[in-house]
Amino acid sequence: MQGVKAMDLAGKQRRMTRQRRVIWDELRKLRTHPSAEELHVVVRRAMPGISLGTVYRNLVVLWEDGRILRLEGLGGRARYDGDIRPHHHALCLRCGRIVDLMPSQVAGVGDPRVLDGVFKATGWRLDFEGLCPACAGNEPETPGC
Repeated sequence: MQGVKAMDLAGKQRRMTRQRRVIWDELRKLRTHPSAEELHVVVRRAMPGISLGTVYRNLVVLWEDGRILRLEGLGGRARYDGDIRPHHHALCLRCGRIVDLMPSQVAGVGDPRVLDGVFKATGWRLDFEGLCPACAGNEPETPGC
């Protein structure tokens, strides 16, 4: 789908290159919130010659264009999410798994409009830390839960 253009944050149009399309498509298939290195392994199945640097650069472009989410502060290194619908994340402190939480799953969380007059919120997200069901139940740890 070359030739498809999106506006970046500065209003500049960017082309959806073949490499960028493959990276974006592969990320949207995953529910594991991979790092750039982990995504590189997956993308190489579809494009064996793609470099890690190319994956990094294209993730930055996709994030700046609003096509993906970049999760920072969850488990150290940046992780990426192809699901841009409004949602929150929970990090398992034992195995490192990150799971999506839809707003309806998070009871008692306030509405960001409470900031009216104090701070103009343009968006918000909540990140939770704790133990995933497998780790909380002291089940044998499995990679990626």
